[in-house]
Amino acid sequence: MEIHVGRIRVHYVEHGTGRPVLVLHGAGVDHREAEACFEPVFDGVAGMRRIYPDLPGMGRTPAPVTLRSAEDVLGTLLDFADGVAGGAAYLLIGHSAGAYYAQAMAARRPAQVAGLALVCPLLPGLRNIPEHHVVVGPGEGEGEVGDDVFRGYFVIQTPEMLDRYERYVAPAAALVDPAALERIGAQWALAPDHAAPYAGPAAVVAGRLDSTVGYAAAIDLVDHYPHTSLAVFDDAGHALPHEQPELLRAVLVDWLTRVAGAGGGRRPGGGGAG
Repeated sequence: MEIHVGRIRVHYVEHGTGRPVLVLHGAGVDHREAEACFEPVFDGVAGMRRIYPDLPGMGRTPAPVTLRSAEDVLGTLLDFADGVAGGAAYLLIGHSAGAYYAQAMAARRPAQVAGLALVCPLLPGLRNIPEHHVVVGPGEGEGEVGDDVFRGYFVIQTPEMLDRYERYVAPAAALVDPAALERIGAQWALAPDHAAPYAGPAAVVAGRLDSTVGYAAAIDLVDHYPHTSLAVFDDAGHALPHEQPELLRAVLVDWLTRVAGAGGGRRPGGGGAG
């Protein structure tokens, strides 16, 4: 599916009906990774319309030269959310760079965001980022598996994780516009937001072994959001949504329950995925 946001044609897929849930992927991939990782969260959860856009310069969403900064991307995403949500309040889930934009969207439009979930979030002030450490790898004498990107992304390097990488992560590489990402990345910092912290139900999930963004900065968000749950998973890196799906689902189902309890929609469970 596609929707025009200004001069940009944003490509997205969606599943189900009900309250909109926008799920934003990270850098260098496209909607397929987010879809593969987060659709299982909604198994058995009724009344949720899950929307997975390709961010500009990735997947099938182009990034024209007029898109020159993270602020420009943020404006596009806010307009996209307005267009697909049709004025309804929506939930936001972001992974990595997608979480960076999701956090800013909630800060800029808090009345439109019914709940916010940040997974392995890219944040200002990253610190104490650990070295990459493989928890589970090939057995003795088996040799290395996957390519350099896989080995630098996953800390659990089993055949199952390699299959997920080859199905949901690697295919996006051919669709990335590297010039656009470099142009936007050169001005990646978003303007400070001086509004009160987002006060809706929030969840923050981080991997203790995340060698891309670490977990220390994510912990700080507990003091930033007054209604947040925090989980830091051991044996998980930046590919946490692949590596620890059951733990992630538990945290996000709790978050969905809190969203429903805050008046944000029907309680999870008791129906099909829609």
